[in-house]
Amino acid sequence: MTPVDVVIVGLGAMGSAALCALARRGVGAVGIEQFSPAHAFGSSHGRTRVIRLGYFEHPSYVPLARAAYPAWRELERLTGERLLTVTGIVEMGRPDSRLVAGTLRAARQHALPHEVLDAHEVMSRFPAFRLPEDFIGVFQPDGGFVAAEAAILTQLRLAGEAGAEIRTGERVVAIEPRADHVLVVTANGVIRAAQVIVSAGSWLSTLLPVPARLTVTRQALAWFEPREPTRFDPARFPVFMLQDDTGIYYGFPPDERGALKFAKHHHEREAIDPLVPAREFDAADEAILRNALGRYLPAAAGPLVEATTCRYTMTPDEDFIIDRLPDWPQVIVASPCSGHGFKFSAVIGEILADLATKGETPHDISRFAFNRFA
Repeated sequence: MTPVDVVIVGLGAMGSAALCALARRGVGAVGIEQFSPAHAFGSSHGRTRVIRLGYFEHPSYVPLARAAYPAWRELERLTGERLLTVTGIVEMGRPDSRLVAGTLRAARQHALPHEVLDAHEVMSRFPAFRLPEDFIGVFQPDGGFVAAEAAILTQLRLAGEAGAEIRTGERVVAIEPRADHVLVVTANGVIRAAQVIVSAGSWLSTLLPVPARLTVTRQALAWFEPREPTRFDPARFPVFMLQDDTGIYYGFPPDERGALKFAKHHHEREAIDPLVPAREFDAADEAILRNALGRYLPAAAGPLVEATTCRYTMTPDEDFIIDRLPDWPQVIVASPCSGHGFKFSAVIGEILADLATKGETPHDISRFAFNRFA
């Protein structure tokens, strides 16, 4: 059994980024994924993920978001791949909604470029939308999206070129810390590592004694063919988020097929067993999304082009976990991300590489520590 420096369990958004960062630093690293790269069984697929600076969840995320942009651009520079597309983002709702009030709080606290528009101004600038009189919009020019599967595959390619070993289709069955190392037991054998990074998403609690209650929920994503395509010209239709009394919805400009992606953040908060595949997208899911499209984006409510499901793995406070496991300092946990982590993954990969090689990072990750669950 030849020892390695670091084993990474789970090669989704966080794991692929960490493996890439470690390999580029010359660290001996092995990445293990139970499925194929960029698979559709977890939380890191679905073609696109929103990226934004004004963060309604909490202003403390803004510095991390700022660091993510150059990290994505560096990956693009190294590979020639287009991973980050800036379209601007408009976030809409009543002024006192969590989405709008939280975004404005973050934008003002961090002096982010933004405009506040009333409902008529939003509809004039972005004519696909139909908004109630009491809605406002916050437009941020830096918003956009990251290409999800492409980002994972790009980072894994870079990691492999830099010397990382990538094992796919191999399931980890146990993680066993010892006094000065960790044994990672897979269906194919045992790997001895100085440290392990576990970024296993919804499977995290099946592998480690995590001192927090995690809830895995089923999400639904759909792509619709607009009924009036001219309303969705990229110059007049950015990435968007919208909150009403039923929840927060989000969407993207039409893709290369002309299909507009639309979903409800948290969907129905339907808890599922992490070891059981989620039921497929169904008529009830489509009805939820079509109802919102009919109210706010009627020009988009054409035929269903594609649909799928994914997972959120939620902490009680909906913040991330990035920390060493209590009593097992050789094990770094980088998961779950509570449904809003993908945009940060390029910089979180660097943070995890920092923790594994230096024991610390210049980025403030205190919000994501385990001790908050004490």
